[in-house]
Amino acid sequence: MRKLTFLSFIAIIIIGTNSCSEKKCKYDSDEEKSKIEIVLEKYVIANETQDLDLVHRVWASRDDIVVFGTASDEKLIGWEKISKTFQQQFNLFEDTYISVGDQIITVNETGNTAWFSEIINYNFIYKGKPVSYEGVRFTGVLSKIEGEWYIVQSHMSLPHEEDFDE
Repeated sequence: MRKLTFLSFIAIIIIGTNSCSEKKCKYDSDEEKSKIEIVLEKYVIANETQDLDLVHRVWASRDDIVVFGTASDEKLIGWEKISKTFQQQFNLFEDTYISVGDQIITVNETGNTAWFSEIINYNFIYKGKPVSYEGVRFTGVLSKIEGEWYIVQSHMSLPHEEDFDE
Protein backbone atom coordinates (compact mmCIF):
# COMPACT_ATOMS: atom_id res chain seq x y z
CA MET A 1 0.00 0.00 0.00
CA ARG A 2 2.82 2.41 0.86
CA LYS A 3 4.41 1.70 -2.51
CA LEU A 4 1.15 2.54 -4.33
CA THR A 5 0.73 5.75 -2.30
CA PHE A 6 4.33 6.77 -3.03
CA LEU A 7 3.92 6.07 -6.77
CA SER A 8 0.66 8.04 -6.82
CA PHE A 9 2.39 10.94 -5.08
CA ILE A 10 5.25 10.87 -7.65
CA ALA A 11 2.73 10.72 -10.54
CA ILE A 12 0.87 13.75 -9.18
CA ILE A 13 4.12 15.70 -8.92
CA ILE A 14 5.16 14.76 -12.46
CA ILE A 15 1.77 15.58 -13.93
CA GLY A 16 1.60 18.81 -11.96
CA THR A 17 4.99 20.05 -13.09
CA ASN A 18 4.36 19.33 -16.77
CA SER A 19 1.30 21.54 -17.05
CA CYS A 20 1.38 25.29 -17.02
CA SER A 21 -1.91 26.46 -15.60
CA GLU A 22 -2.18 30.06 -14.48
CA LYS A 23 -1.55 29.07 -10.86
CA LYS A 24 1.51 26.93 -11.60
CA CYS A 25 3.42 29.08 -14.11
CA LYS A 26 6.30 31.12 -12.81
CA TYR A 27 5.07 34.05 -14.87
CA ASP A 28 1.81 35.75 -15.74
CA SER A 29 1.07 34.81 -19.35
CA ASP A 30 -1.30 37.74 -19.91
CA GLU A 31 1.24 40.18 -18.49
CA GLU A 32 4.00 38.80 -20.73
CA LYS A 33 1.73 38.97 -23.78
CA SER A 34 0.99 42.61 -22.94
CA LYS A 35 4.72 43.34 -22.78
CA ILE A 36 5.22 41.63 -26.13
CA GLU A 37 2.34 43.63 -27.64
CA ILE A 38 4.17 46.78 -26.54
CA VAL A 39 7.41 45.60 -28.19
CA LEU A 40 5.55 44.89 -31.44
CA GLU A 41 3.79 48.26 -31.26
CA LYS A 42 7.15 49.97 -30.74
CA TYR A 43 8.40 48.16 -33.82
CA VAL A 44 5.54 49.62 -35.86
CA ILE A 45 6.17 53.10 -34.42
CA ALA A 46 9.90 52.78 -35.15
CA ASN A 47 9.14 52.00 -38.79
CA GLU A 48 6.57 54.78 -39.11
CA THR A 49 8.83 57.39 -37.50
CA GLN A 50 12.03 55.99 -39.03
CA ASP A 51 13.58 55.75 -35.57
CA LEU A 52 16.59 53.42 -35.80
CA ASP A 53 17.27 53.81 -32.06
CA LEU A 54 13.78 52.48 -31.31
CA VAL A 55 14.30 49.61 -33.76
CA HIS A 56 17.46 48.81 -31.82
CA ARG A 57 15.51 48.76 -28.55
CA VAL A 58 13.11 46.08 -29.82
CA TRP A 59 15.62 43.88 -31.68
CA ALA A 60 18.27 41.85 -29.87
CA SER A 61 21.73 43.19 -30.73
CA ARG A 62 23.11 39.79 -31.60
CA ASP A 63 24.92 38.19 -34.50
CA ASP A 64 22.43 35.32 -34.75
CA ILE A 65 19.16 37.23 -35.22
CA VAL A 66 17.44 36.69 -38.58
CA VAL A 67 15.08 38.61 -40.84
CA PHE A 68 13.45 37.12 -43.90
CA GLY A 69 11.97 39.87 -46.03
CA THR A 70 9.52 39.75 -48.89
CA ALA A 71 12.11 39.46 -51.67
CA SER A 72 13.17 35.88 -52.46
CA ASP A 73 16.82 36.68 -51.69
CA GLU A 74 16.17 38.88 -48.65
CA LYS A 75 17.72 37.07 -45.68
CA LEU A 76 19.51 39.23 -43.14
CA ILE A 77 21.57 37.74 -40.32
CA GLY A 78 22.93 39.75 -37.42
CA TRP A 79 22.10 43.13 -35.98
CA GLU A 80 24.70 45.00 -38.05
CA LYS A 81 23.24 43.84 -41.37
CA ILE A 82 19.65 44.32 -40.19
CA SER A 83 20.29 47.85 -38.91
CA LYS A 84 21.99 48.86 -42.17
CA THR A 85 18.99 47.59 -44.12
CA PHE A 86 16.60 49.55 -41.90
CA GLN A 87 18.64 52.70 -42.43
CA GLN A 88 18.59 52.18 -46.20
CA GLN A 89 14.83 51.66 -46.09
CA PHE A 90 14.34 54.76 -43.95
CA ASN A 91 16.35 56.77 -46.51
CA LEU A 92 14.03 55.61 -49.32
CA PHE A 93 10.56 55.59 -47.71
CA GLU A 94 8.47 58.54 -46.55
CA ASP A 95 5.17 58.85 -44.69
CA THR A 96 5.05 55.21 -43.62
CA TYR A 97 1.77 54.01 -42.11
CA ILE A 98 1.32 50.46 -40.83
CA SER A 99 -1.90 48.93 -39.53
CA VAL A 100 -1.90 45.62 -37.68
CA GLY A 101 -4.65 43.03 -37.42
CA ASP A 102 -5.18 39.38 -36.53
CA GLN A 103 -2.33 39.43 -34.03
CA ILE A 104 -1.65 36.18 -32.19
CA ILE A 105 1.01 35.94 -29.48
CA THR A 106 2.06 32.75 -27.73
CA VAL A 107 4.51 32.46 -24.83
CA ASN A 108 6.27 29.18 -24.10
CA GLU A 109 5.79 27.37 -20.80
CA THR A 110 8.95 28.74 -19.20
CA GLY A 111 8.13 32.33 -20.18
CA ASN A 112 11.40 33.07 -21.97
CA THR A 113 10.42 32.62 -25.63
CA ALA A 114 7.41 33.82 -27.59
CA TRP A 115 6.20 33.79 -31.16
CA PHE A 116 3.70 35.91 -33.00
CA SER A 117 1.80 36.22 -36.22
CA GLU A 118 -0.12 39.17 -37.57
CA ILE A 119 -1.48 40.60 -40.78
CA ILE A 120 -0.29 44.09 -41.62
CA ASN A 121 -1.09 46.71 -44.19
CA TYR A 122 2.09 48.57 -45.10
CA ASN A 123 1.78 51.96 -46.80
CA PHE A 124 4.50 54.47 -47.68
CA ILE A 125 5.73 56.95 -50.26
CA TYR A 126 8.59 55.75 -52.48
CA LYS A 127 10.17 58.17 -54.97
CA GLY A 128 7.16 60.42 -54.66
CA LYS A 129 4.60 57.69 -55.36
CA PRO A 130 2.29 55.97 -52.89
CA VAL A 131 2.90 52.26 -52.33
CA SER A 132 0.53 49.96 -50.49
CA TYR A 133 0.91 46.32 -49.50
CA GLU A 134 -2.25 44.85 -48.04
CA GLY A 135 -2.45 41.58 -46.14
CA VAL A 136 1.27 41.18 -45.48
CA ARG A 137 1.90 38.18 -43.25
CA PHE A 138 4.37 39.01 -40.49
CA THR A 139 5.65 36.37 -38.08
CA GLY A 140 8.48 36.24 -35.64
CA VAL A 141 10.10 35.03 -32.47
CA LEU A 142 10.96 37.01 -29.35
CA SER A 143 13.34 36.08 -26.58
CA LYS A 144 13.36 37.37 -23.03
CA ILE A 145 16.90 38.60 -22.38
CA GLU A 146 17.80 39.98 -18.96
CA GLY A 147 14.10 40.46 -18.18
CA GLU A 148 13.21 42.30 -21.42
CA TRP A 149 11.57 41.03 -24.61
CA TYR A 150 13.47 41.39 -27.89
CA ILE A 151 12.70 40.27 -31.42
CA VAL A 152 15.23 37.65 -32.56
CA GLN A 153 13.64 36.44 -35.80
CA SER A 154 11.02 37.71 -38.24
CA HIS A 155 9.56 36.78 -41.58
CA MET A 156 7.34 38.79 -43.90
CA SER A 157 5.53 37.40 -46.89
CA LEU A 158 3.16 38.91 -49.40
CA PRO A 159 -0.05 37.24 -50.54
CA HIS A 160 0.28 35.57 -53.91
CA GLU A 161 -0.86 37.85 -56.76
CA GLU A 162 -3.63 35.39 -57.62
CA ASP A 163 -5.14 36.15 -54.19
CA PHE A 164 -5.90 39.65 -55.47
CA ASP A 165 -7.71 38.47 -58.60
CA GLU A 166 -10.84 37.34 -56.77
